[in-house]
Amino acid sequence: MRPLRRNVTHLNAFSYGFLAAALTAVACGSATTPVAPSASASAAALSKRRIVVLGDSLAVSPAKASAFPARLQERLDAAYPGWVVSNEGVNGDTTTGGLQRVERALTADSAILILELGANDGLHGTAIETIERNLSTIIERARARGVLLLLCGMETPPFNGLNYTLDFHRVFPRLAARYEIALVPFLLEGVALNPDLNGEDLIHPNAAGARRIADTLWPHLERLVASSMVTTSVPAS
Repeated sequence: MRPLRRNVTHLNAFSYGFLAAALTAVACGSATTPVAPSASASAAALSKRRIVVLGDSLAVSPAKASAFPARLQERLDAAYPGWVVSNEGVNGDTTTGGLQRVERALTADSAILILELGANDGLHGTAIETIERNLSTIIERARARGVLLLLCGMETPPFNGLNYTLDFHRVFPRLAARYEIALVPFLLEGVALNPDLNGEDLIHPNAAGARRIADTLWPHLERLVASSMVTTSVPAS
C-alpha cells in the first residue's frame, strides 16, 4: 500500500472512526468463529505442507522477516513442525496483481492459501464488481488445485463515499459464504490506528502490530492446518 501516498496521508483517526460507526450495524452480524472447510476441500490437502500468503504491504511490514507471516511460521514450528509459510506479499499490490501472481505462487505442495488483498483496491476506489471478480477468480483457481483458503476481510475509509465503503465491507463475507471458505472478518482488528501497533503512517503495522495480526489469524489458520492433518491421517477405505 505504500505507493498510495496521496490517499494514505488522509487516512486518519477521523476517517476510520467514521468508518467504524458506519459499519456497526453491518459488522455486528459478521461471523467471527473460524469456518470449517468442507470434507472434499480437506481431502485435497493430503501430503501438502505449504501455506502461501498472497498479500500486499501488510504482509511484508514492518519487514518481511518480522511481518505476520513470519510470526505465523514461529507458531507453526512450535505446534505443527514441517509446515512452511511462503510469503508472497508485494508492496502496493491489488486484487488484479494477485490474480496475475496466484498461479506462480501456488506451488505443487501448497495446502492453504491466505488471501490478503483488497486494501489498495479500496483506496484506489476500484469498482466493487472488479474486486469481487478478481477475488472470486483467485479463490476458484486455488480450489481447482485442491488448496484450502483463508480469506482476510478488509475495510476501507469513506474516501469514495459511504455506499462504497459499505459495499466494500460486504464483499468478503459474501465470498466466504458463497465458496464456504474460512474468513477473518477484519485482518487489522485491534491494530488499525493504534499508534502502539503501527508505524508513523498509522497504516502499516510495526513488529508488535504484526504479532497482533498473527494472533487474529492463528485460530482460523490452525483450524485449517489441523483439519488437513486429520484428513491425512485417515486411512483409505
